[in-house]
Amino acid sequence: MITGKNYIGNRLSATGDNTYTTFNPKLNIENEHTFYEASQDEINEALILASTAYETYKKMPGVRKSAFLNTIADEILALDNTLIQAYMAESGLPEGRAIGERGRTIGQLRMFAKLVEEGSWVDATIDTGDHNRTPIPKPDLRKILIPLGPVVVFGASNFPLAYSTAGGDTASALAAGCPVIVKSHPMHAGTGELVASAIIKAAQKTGMPNGVFSNLNSKGIEVGTQLVKHPAVKAVGFTGSIRGGRALFDLASQRPEPIPVFAEMGSINPVVILPNAAHNQGEILAKTYAKSITLGTGQFCTNPGLILGLKRNSLDNFIQVLANEIATIEPSCMLHPSIVTNYEKNKENALQQKGTTTVSEYTDTLAPNYARQAVVKVDGKTFLENPVLHQEVFGPFSIVVACKDQQELETIISNLEGQLTGTIIAENKEIKKYTTVIEALQNRVGRIIFNGVPTGVEVCPAMLHGGPYPASTDSRFTAVGIHSIKRWVRPFSFQNWPNDALPDELKNENPLNISRLLNGEQTYNPI
Repeated sequence: MITGKNYIGNRLSATGDNTYTTFNPKLNIENEHTFYEASQDEINEALILASTAYETYKKMPGVRKSAFLNTIADEILALDNTLIQAYMAESGLPEGRAIGERGRTIGQLRMFAKLVEEGSWVDATIDTGDHNRTPIPKPDLRKILIPLGPVVVFGASNFPLAYSTAGGDTASALAAGCPVIVKSHPMHAGTGELVASAIIKAAQKTGMPNGVFSNLNSKGIEVGTQLVKHPAVKAVGFTGSIRGGRALFDLASQRPEPIPVFAEMGSINPVVILPNAAHNQGEILAKTYAKSITLGTGQFCTNPGLILGLKRNSLDNFIQVLANEIATIEPSCMLHPSIVTNYEKNKENALQQKGTTTVSEYTDTLAPNYARQAVVKVDGKTFLENPVLHQEVFGPFSIVVACKDQQELETIISNLEGQLTGTIIAENKEIKKYTTVIEALQNRVGRIIFNGVPTGVEVCPAMLHGGPYPASTDSRFTAVGIHSIKRWVRPFSFQNWPNDALPDELKNENPLNISRLLNGEQTYNPI
């Protein structure tokens, strides 16, 4: 049941004066529920609860955190069609996408549950002491990862489940031992409240401390600003625009005690099509990329917004087939009227730049909030000299750049901002010939793909979803997969501590039977 209220720990609350509604972009109408923006008192109460909960939750054994995460997954599934219908009404996305994203959310929660139950993720490292060492005795040192404290997670507009209330940031932070305060995204506040209710039920069923989770509504930037500035908050997770992520990063840096902001931001995900591949596979590639550009109405962070190739007849043929294919794909609904407005504004800005040629744009009549996909062509020199063309157009849009030679191609790649992904489309024999191009691309991205499309982010340990700024605020970390847990912890060493006072992960007898680095050797053995 959607109440429109905030979850302040396990209590529903609505003391604020500001209210708002969500919007159904498919039907082009407001949804029925009214939501109450969190007040300053509610924000303070949520953070006091989180700080208190942290003292208990950070010591919670992995098996209990695992039970909590698995129960969250169970409770989300128990919401059944109520959640799916709310998701569809607030996003305009189809039922299949809703069910698929719910599955991904459940999978992430169970993945972290398994990780913390096994326990080796804490990177326990032990160097035993040697009192007989000369001329100075060697101290006993034992290192472990410990949770940072309460984490604020900002829900993402384009993933109401997998990157929002119980998404990857929340799941990984809870797994790390950090209480979470979610700043719910205003476009899908109802979906967020339903998921929040599942988390609260799970916390109560598994005996978690009150305040381990809160969900705060907000239609503007005020609540988020207050959260990031609050001294009880120790880290922030964000998925969204460069502008939004950078604003949060700056706020966090200006605090008396600066805190990390792990923001995954904009990306145009450059695709490099090498000549032999363009010649031999051009038509198939064009059809594949037409689908990738328009997938989910282009509202994925890995949408291929830039395609680079060498000026050849084969590239011209690729562009022509791409243009034809794009024009035949039925447009789909975007997430919200404001997103459609921004898409059209940014697209028109790109189309009006000097030297650009529109090779395809959907021109038939559209229903409200549907996007007109488009592809633009430009030469390498023009693209290189115009930074406007380097900016992300969030939606079904891509720019094809025809480079005069390999040197210009490398120069363009080297001058791009940091990206989440880069793709090389090539025949196997071309790889050695274009190693400098590949190396240039590797320097600008977090993940490089061979003969594929960037859309689609596999949730697994080897996935790196991040990249050089502004793709993310810290390229050393991923927002997807089990290693994303490392954003919410810090290393901590104990020196010469008695065995019975150490955490179980560092005790001589290894009671948790985890893998540890013991005197330089990875082992499960006790000391």
